[in-house]
Amino acid sequence: MTAESSAWWSTAGALALSVVSAVAIVICNKALISNLGFNFATTLSSWHLVITYCSLQIANWLNFFQQKHINMRVVMAFGVLNASSIAFLNLSLGYNSVGFYQMTKLAIIPCTVILETIFLGKHFSHRIQLSLVILLGGVAVATVTDLQLNFQGTVLSLFAILTTCIAQIMTNTIQKGYKVSSTQLLFQSCPYQVTTLILMGPIFDFALTKQNVFAFEYNPKVVMFIVLSCLIAVSVNFSTFLVIGRTSPVSYQVLGHLKTCLILTFGYVVLKTPFSWRNISGILVAVIGMGLYSLSSILETQKATTNPPSSQSQVHKEEPRIVIDNGRQNIAEDATTLASSLWKTDSDKET
Repeated sequence: MTAESSAWWSTAGALALSVVSAVAIVICNKALISNLGFNFATTLSSWHLVITYCSLQIANWLNFFQQKHINMRVVMAFGVLNASSIAFLNLSLGYNSVGFYQMTKLAIIPCTVILETIFLGKHFSHRIQLSLVILLGGVAVATVTDLQLNFQGTVLSLFAILTTCIAQIMTNTIQKGYKVSSTQLLFQSCPYQVTTLILMGPIFDFALTKQNVFAFEYNPKVVMFIVLSCLIAVSVNFSTFLVIGRTSPVSYQVLGHLKTCLILTFGYVVLKTPFSWRNISGILVAVIGMGLYSLSSILETQKATTNPPSSQSQVHKEEPRIVIDNGRQNIAEDATTLASSLWKTDSDKET
């Protein structure tokens, strides 16, 4: 098997693992939240990361992977941003209508494209842009119903979009800049993510539910589903970092909308959830957009392989803000510049 073929199968495996694990955890969490009344999503996410970190510690002790140095300032900023994006997405869902929350998730792709274009100098072809428009249009038709706006929910959605975009861009950039694997990055960032969510979780959940997570009645069935959710989350967290590292933040978001379509289809077929032809047509349009995006990505990859640019221009094009310092890529200043510039822009808009 050639190196190119091996890389293709490895990426395909990562995509499949991401889809299967994401659909599984949605089904498990739906039972936990809807049927058993455990509505503490942010705290549950912190427990997910605790189990993920424990699993990585065991893997590290068994020498399944080796630790690799990453600038602490970068890892800390990334960990806090990644955890904050989870918390803000949960708050956005709680303070907005379902339709506006879906629009928030849809806005992540164009926001990511804009940020990568401005700060990383990445180019998205017209074919890629068209396929993304078709994809987002289809998902919007299938999922967006009501669009009730309120100031607090809109601000929370804005924070959710920005933190998610920056965290996913950093997931890709750090892995490539420091030449670390998804496992190494997840292992080093987990403590900061866990700390952030453990501190934010009970507060955010109380704001949404007016209930104390520690006063909840934990019967054996609830505990069983929590444990199952945490075990599935290990696969979800690992595959998320793996997919973003091997592809791109935009490709990961496209994959996320594929999961949405699969979950909706599962609900219609298996759970007999009521649906309309609008839902079905939206899913079909979204699938067409995904197919066009995949085809365009493959064609551009083949074109780049056939006509590779010079090494100097390629480095400048793909990693324009990564500087070489004593033989090592340092992206701390790049990440800080990106984050601070965006938060400053956001602050200016609010004032």
